[in-house]
Amino acid sequence: MNNRSLKARLSLMNFMEFAVWGAYLISMGMFLGGNGLGPQVFWFYTVQGIVSIIMPALIGIVADRWIPAQITLSLCHFIAGVFMIATGFVASSQLAAGGTLEFGLIFTLYTISVAFFMPTIGLSNSVAFVGLEKYGLSTVTDFPPIRVFGTVGFICAELFVNFVSFGDGVTIQHSYTQFYTSGVLSLLLAAYCFTLPSCPVNKGAAKSLAEALGLKAFHLFKQKKMAIFFIFSMLLGVSLQITNTYGSSFINHFNELAEYSGGFWAKNPTFLISISQCAEALCILLIPFCLKRFGIKGVMLMAMFAWVLRFGFFGIGNTNYPGVIFLILSCIVYGVAFDFFNVSGGIYVDSQTDPAQRSSAQGLFMLMTNGIGASLGTFIAGNCVVNRLVDTRTMSIEEQSAGWTESWLIFAAYALVVAVLFMFIFKEPKNQKPDSAEVAKAENESLLTDK
Repeated sequence: MNNRSLKARLSLMNFMEFAVWGAYLISMGMFLGGNGLGPQVFWFYTVQGIVSIIMPALIGIVADRWIPAQITLSLCHFIAGVFMIATGFVASSQLAAGGTLEFGLIFTLYTISVAFFMPTIGLSNSVAFVGLEKYGLSTVTDFPPIRVFGTVGFICAELFVNFVSFGDGVTIQHSYTQFYTSGVLSLLLAAYCFTLPSCPVNKGAAKSLAEALGLKAFHLFKQKKMAIFFIFSMLLGVSLQITNTYGSSFINHFNELAEYSGGFWAKNPTFLISISQCAEALCILLIPFCLKRFGIKGVMLMAMFAWVLRFGFFGIGNTNYPGVIFLILSCIVYGVAFDFFNVSGGIYVDSQTDPAQRSSAQGLFMLMTNGIGASLGTFIAGNCVVNRLVDTRTMSIEEQSAGWTESWLIFAAYALVVAVLFMFIFKEPKNQKPDSAEVAKAENESLLTDK
């Protein structure tokens, strides 16, 4: 296998990896909410964070010690694909029998699927790193162009489910077919994994579960500056999955309002939100310049205030012109909100910890943000805000619309409070200017969890 062939194979792996996720992540809430599970939507997104706290570490230990990473990746995708297809089958059966979905069985099958999918994000990167090193390529310079195909795959899957329908005229974004789409892609990737470079195992590896989870890095809380940083990381992590959970449902509700019904943007919410991923792919290119010019604190503040705009623009926007401009702007600033936070956070953690503890510290950063923060945020946003202000069972569509506006403005206010507190409490280390190698390394680490 020559270098060009290797890069092509790894690029296709990344494309399929994130297409599996993009097939349902944005549109699932809209489908569930439209078929009787509106009050339970937040659980489907909360559980992604819950399983991410421990499953990637467990599966990572298996790949390190016993089963080569490319085979472990295949097994995980096979299990995830089977249970995602089962989720679609049960959903179709329930809709055919009673017209609405029942929470218990669908949620159980879905949870098993995502429990095995979430570890594959890290595993796919491990396979790529091993392959690049095996063929003498650089993980710093050669990996990012390969990883970009993951974002492209996610976007292509979003566009596919937004515009394609099968016979009944209902697009996939409004149908249980999105689970079938994701499951089939997962099974195809499971088979494709056998063509990927072989990864060695180290049966004598001594890495414990505590080390894999980053728990040994909790002693960093003894340092005031690190304690403050990790706490704010968790507080900002609260925002990470809210728009993935409710963005498409919010945009779709405009179809039920007479003045917006039938409009292009109201009919294509998944397409509209796909602008977020396009912006994300472009904004990461700005990070090296911004870090050099504004420092880590400045970049983190950009991310925090971008979250304020992300939610605020949703709160004042709608799907008609000129209101749709605010929704588009919300999607554009998402690139800054997500990428600047993850990359700059990874750089700060890396620069402030002992080299022997950096991996554990990065694990703690991910645990606080994408694990604890995202899980709490999705749960609280759903249970305490959206379900109270947007009750599809008792409210008129006009009341729901007002509730959506209030919900987004509450989220924006929360993000603003976090940003202002961070501005005054967090003190950036003096004379800390990350070089280009640190930036590239942090970009690689941030790409482990891209959504």
